[in-house]
Amino acid sequence: MFNLEDANKKSKETMDTMLKSYGTLTKAFQAIATEAADYSKKAFEDSIAHVEKITTVKSVEAAFELQTKYMKSAYEGYIAEATKIGEMYADLAKDAYKPYEAPIAKAAAAVKSATAAAA
Repeated sequence: MFNLEDANKKSKETMDTMLKSYGTLTKAFQAIATEAADYSKKAFEDSIAHVEKITTVKSVEAAFELQTKYMKSAYEGYIAEATKIGEMYADLAKDAYKPYEAPIAKAAAAVKSATAAAA
């Protein structure tokens, strides 16, 4: 039989779980956006500094060497930042799922016991 009190309790639990998940998602997305903005600012400043350096070079060989060093450091910085942001997204997914672990496990156990009882 339908129990209104149990339904209200389940509804409240579900809403609390969703709110926890949304709060976690919001914080994680803000952290990722901040990290991306900081990296973009640093990369832009580094490129401006590189252009200033390369305009003062007197030979083609020195310019080529300076450009090679800059490209290498820019590539390494990009890979490091992409890895960091990828890890942040992975952590976001784990944290967003965490509030749902207990209710899903509880529901799976209920289904399993109901299936075993029916057999």
